[in-house]
Amino acid sequence: MAAIARWCIKHRLVVVVLWLFALGGVATAAGVAGSAYSNDYEVPGTESGRAAALLEEGFHGQGGDSDTIVWHTDTGSVRADGIHQRMSGMLHEVARLDGVAAVVSPYGNEGAGRTSPDGHTAYATVTFDQQADNVPKAQAEAVVTTAKAAETDGLQVELGGSAIAPTEGSSAHVAEIVGVVVAAAVLFLAFGSLAASLLPIATALVSVGTAFAGIVLLGHVMTVADFAPMLGMLIGLGVGIDYALFIVSRHRKGLRRGLPVAEAARDAVATTGRAVVFAGATVCIALLGMLILQLGFLNGVAIAACLTVVLTVAASVTLLPALLSFIGMRALSRRERRRLIEHCPQPELPTGFAARWSAFVERHPKLLGAVAAVVMLVLALPTFSLHLGTSDQGNGPSSATTRQAYDLLAEGFGPGVNGPLTLVAHLDGADDRLAMGKLPDALRRADGITSVGPVTYNGSGDTAVLTAVPDSAPQSKATSELVDHLRDDVLPAASDGTSLQVHVGGVTASYDDFAEVIVGKLPLFVGVVIALGCLLLLLAFRSLGIPLKAALMNVAAVASSFGIVVAIFQWGWGSELLGLGRAGPIEPFLPVIMVSVLFGLSMDYQVFLVSRMYEEWLETGDNRRAVRVGLAETSRVINSAAVIMISVFLAFVLSGDRVIAMFGIALAAAVALDAFVLRTLLVPALMHLLGDANWWLPRWLGRRLPRISIEPPECRVHAKIPGQRASEDGQLVP
Repeated sequence: MAAIARWCIKHRLVVVVLWLFALGGVATAAGVAGSAYSNDYEVPGTESGRAAALLEEGFHGQGGDSDTIVWHTDTGSVRADGIHQRMSGMLHEVARLDGVAAVVSPYGNEGAGRTSPDGHTAYATVTFDQQADNVPKAQAEAVVTTAKAAETDGLQVELGGSAIAPTEGSSAHVAEIVGVVVAAAVLFLAFGSLAASLLPIATALVSVGTAFAGIVLLGHVMTVADFAPMLGMLIGLGVGIDYALFIVSRHRKGLRRGLPVAEAARDAVATTGRAVVFAGATVCIALLGMLILQLGFLNGVAIAACLTVVLTVAASVTLLPALLSFIGMRALSRRERRRLIEHCPQPELPTGFAARWSAFVERHPKLLGAVAAVVMLVLALPTFSLHLGTSDQGNGPSSATTRQAYDLLAEGFGPGVNGPLTLVAHLDGADDRLAMGKLPDALRRADGITSVGPVTYNGSGDTAVLTAVPDSAPQSKATSELVDHLRDDVLPAASDGTSLQVHVGGVTASYDDFAEVIVGKLPLFVGVVIALGCLLLLLAFRSLGIPLKAALMNVAAVASSFGIVVAIFQWGWGSELLGLGRAGPIEPFLPVIMVSVLFGLSMDYQVFLVSRMYEEWLETGDNRRAVRVGLAETSRVINSAAVIMISVFLAFVLSGDRVIAMFGIALAAAVALDAFVLRTLLVPALMHLLGDANWWLPRWLGRRLPRISIEPPECRVHAKIPGQRASEDGQLVP
C-alpha cells in the first residue's frame, strides 16, 4: 500500500487525469449506448416462469405494454352523452400518439365489462408498441398529458400501468444533491478545513460517477434491474465518502504530528488504506454472495453494486493521496496550522467526550451491554412478521396518478382487477383443446374468482391463454392461497384424462414463486456470507472471538433494520406521512439485497474499530487499555462517518421510488444502530467482559492460517496472547 501511495503522490497529475479520463470515457460510452435495464422477476422452472415462457413463445411480438386510463364521476354515469363524447374524443387523440399501438374503449364492442356496475367508473386499455422498459418517457408523458386534459370539475381522470409509472419520478437528482450537501457540511464541521472536506466528496463523486456509467453499459451484457444504478449510487456515495474520510483523518493526524505532506499521505494509505481495502473486500464478498442464489435478476444487481464498491476503494487509495498532495497543509484548518507553527508538534491524546465515554463504558460494561442488547432485540421484533409479496402501484403515494387509478379500479370493479391471473397452456390435440374450452366454466365455479375472460388462441392454435380476476387484492394472502388452490385442485381436475397442463402466471403468482425460491435459498446464502466474513476477520485479527462477535453484531444490525423496515413499509407506521405510500408487503428480492449490503457495511465499522484496538493490543498486551484507547480514538471519526452515511441514505427517500426508499431507510437504520449502539456500546462492553479471550487462537489453527495484516506494518508485537508468542521480528507465531 505504501508503494501505491508513493507512486500516486509522485505522479499526482497523471493519476487525476487518468481518473477524469476514465469518468469521461465511460460516461460518453454509456450516453452513446443508452440504458438497457430489465425487471424480469420470472424464475425458470417455476409455474409462473413456465407460463411466461409459453406466453412469449406462443404470442411473441403481439403487442407491447398495456396501461389503463381510468375516469370516474361521483354524479351521473360515465355513459352520459357529455362524458361519452368527451372521453371518446380524448381516446381518439391518444390512439394517434406516437408509440401507441391500440386503444380499447369501454364505449366500443371490445370494451365489454370496462364500465363498473354502478356506472360511475370506466377504463380504457392503452397498448404501446413496446414493452414498458423500452417505452420512451416522452411517449408515456404525452399519453398522460392528453388524458389529463379531459378532466373537468366533475370528472376525474387517472392513469396506471408500468409505462406510466416512470413519468411520476423526479427528473432532478434531488436525493443525490441533498445527500452530498449534508455530507459536505458534516465534513466541514469535522475538519474545519474547506479543502479537506471537499476531497472525500470529490473522490466519491468521481468513482461513483464512473461506476454509474459502467452499470449502464453492464445492462447490455446481462440482466440489470432499473433500480441497480440508484442502489449503486446510494452505496457508493455512502461508503466512498466514508472511506475517504477515514484516510483524510489519518492524514491530518500525521500532519499534526509534524510529518511532511507526502509522508503523512503515504502513511495514511499504508495504515488506514489497508483497513479501507479490507472493509471494501467484505462488502464485495457480501454482495457477491447473491450469486450463489443463481437468479439472473439478482446477479446483475450484485455485480453492479460490487463494481461501485471496487471503484470507490480504488479511488480512495489512488486518487485521494494524489489530491492530498495537491492541497498540502491546507488539509488542516488555519487554527491547526497556526498552532502547529507556534507550539510545534505535540503528542495527541484522546480527550473530550470520546475519552470520557470510553472510560464510562470501561467502568459499566455489564449495564451498558444489557441496555444495548435490549434495544436491538426490541427493534428486531417486527422482523418475525415479515411478509414477502407483491408491492404494486396501490402502495404508491396517495397523490400519484397511478395510485389513484389503482384505487378507482379497485372501488369500481373489485380489488382483483389490479392483479389478474394469467393461465397459459400448450395444446396437443383435440382433447386438450376441448378441455381448455371447458376451463372458464370450471374457474367460474371456483371460490375466490370474480370473473373469467374468454380463451384466446395463438395463430397456430397450439397455445391458449385466458385471464381470471380474483375477488381479493394482488398482495392479499387470499390471492396467494387462490393461486395454490388453482394449481393443486382446480386445474388438475379440469384437465383430468388429457395431456393438458395449464400454468398459472401473473404478477401475484410470479412474486409468490420468486419469494418461495428466495426463502428456500436464504439460509444457505446467509450462512455463506457470514462464513466468508468471519474467515476474513479470522485471517486479519488471528482471533476466534473477534469474528464470532462480528457475525453476531452483523446479524443483530440486519435484524433490527429489517424490523424498522417492516414497521414503516409493511405495518404502515408513518409511511403515508413520509410520502412512501400505503402499507404493503416487502418485495421478495429486498431481503437478499439488503442482507448483502447491510452485512458488508456493518463489517466496515467493525474493521475500523477493532483494527485500532488490535494495534494497541499488539503494542501493549493490555486488553482494557486496547479497548479503551481504540474506542476513544476511533469513535469520533466513526460517528462522523455514520452521520454522513445516514444522511446520504435518508436523502434517497426523496427519490420517490418505494424500493429505493426501503433501501435508504434500511441502510440508514442499520448504520445508525451499528455506529451508535453496537460499535460504541455493545462491542466494547463485550470486549471488556471477555478480556484476553478476545484475542485467543488455538495453536494448531495459528500454524495453518496465512498471515495478512491490517495494522501498520511497523507495529511490533509486545502482547502475550494465549496460544501465541512474539518472534524477534514482531510477528505472532504459535
